[in-house]
Amino acid sequence: MVKIYRLTMNAKQEFSARLKEAMRDAGYEPRPTVLERGFNTRYHGKSITLQSASGWLTGKSIPEQDKLQTLADWLSIEPHVLRFGSPPTLNLQEQKKSLEAVTDSMERETLEAFASLSVRQKKAVRAIIMELSQARQEHKKK
Repeated sequence: MVKIYRLTMNAKQEFSARLKEAMRDAGYEPRPTVLERGFNTRYHGKSITLQSASGWLTGKSIPEQDKLQTLADWLSIEPHVLRFGSPPTLNLQEQKKSLEAVTDSMERETLEAFASLSVRQKKAVRAIIMELSQARQEHKKK
């Protein structure tokens, strides 16, 4: 027997809120026309309609996985986080154990500071780290 799972209205509304936040964080106004244009220029399948974009932003629908991946790539957010929200955070004791595993005091201090940043600030820091890491890898290849 195949079970069919229906998305609750709450899940759709929550996705809509995350999509709007991701668009704002990426510097886009969360409007259907902006979403439609931005998505369609990046998606290699059949273009979405203005009504589809509106449905995603108003909590009437959630895109299929391939479209979700394109949205996540465009907006620089993990697809799982966009679809379901952030994974549960560690409690204080688990956080301390995690930080204790990092033995270097400079790394520990950096991680503690990073944890206190806003989502937008974390994305900016991550982008810088990824760029530096990539540059280092390219330098090693030479």
